[in-house]
Amino acid sequence: NILMLRQISSNVVRRTPALVAQRTAALSTQARVVDYEREEQRQERGESRNWRGRNAAAAAVGAVAAVAVAAVTADQARADGAANADVEALRADIVALLDNERYDDGSYGPVLVRLAWHACGTYDKSDGSGGSDGATMRFEPEAAHGANAGLDVARTLLRPLVAKYPGVSVSDLWQFAAIVAIEEMGGPRIPFRFGRVDKPDGSHCTPDGRLPDAAQGASHMRDIFYRMGFNDQEITALVGAHALGRCHTNRSGFDGPWTRSPIMFTNDFYTLLLGEEWKVRQWNGPKQYQDAAKAVSYTHLRAHETCADLVCRLLL
Repeated sequence: NILMLRQISSNVVRRTPALVAQRTAALSTQARVVDYEREEQRQERGESRNWRGRNAAAAAVGAVAAVAVAAVTADQARADGAANADVEALRADIVALLDNERYDDGSYGPVLVRLAWHACGTYDKSDGSGGSDGATMRFEPEAAHGANAGLDVARTLLRPLVAKYPGVSVSDLWQFAAIVAIEEMGGPRIPFRFGRVDKPDGSHCTPDGRLPDAAQGASHMRDIFYRMGFNDQEITALVGAHALGRCHTNRSGFDGPWTRSPIMFTNDFYTLLLGEEWKVRQWNGPKQYQDAAKAVSYTHLRAHETCADLVCRLLL
């Protein structure tokens, strides 16, 4: 899956959304891929080569990577069980869970993407540990790691589907739920392969500290993502996934959405980062940037500078 990510993202900023879709479709013919059809085609995205264009590909690759960073373990029994499951019924059940006006901005979509990413983001290329295969966040101590605060919401939301679809591993369910959420929020259709195998207990949990800390800078960001095998271009694409969702004071300590449409899959993270005037927010929380209209926020000074640094490096 890392290889697939690199193939998609090697020229992501220069590709139009249509070309990325074509490349993704080509990849979907390899191996056994579940490719679900939408009832209606999404509105055609802009054809401009400007990387800041509407729903551009960089943010798309960020979310693709969030659900595909770790290698899939091919366990035939589990794969056969998933193949026999009614994938379209599973997809429909996930869609039915997404909208909820009482949660954040009206959708569980962003937190499902975060769950998938945090399951993936523990991967270490040097020894193959961590990653989406295993769903070890079900157990302590990983469930209690600070970076995973609030993800009990997503795990609890999907728990009834774990029981309803015993042929699908929890590892697969978390990742599949995220790609369904991405599409429902206006993102691309993402190829998916079942076959991840759940670990039996918490002895397989990875140590704390493998996920990014918003209060640290570029060196930390690179350490985290280089460990997984990513380069600066791919890190920048991954950062674009922050177009979805918001910060919570009871989780990270920071507060507010990153864009004005936090449940829509857009390229707004990048356009706002470079296009808005940012000032340090005056509040009783950690140091955080805010736009002049006080509508959206960026986290700690170092995180803001890291994002801007990576984006500028990519453009240059």
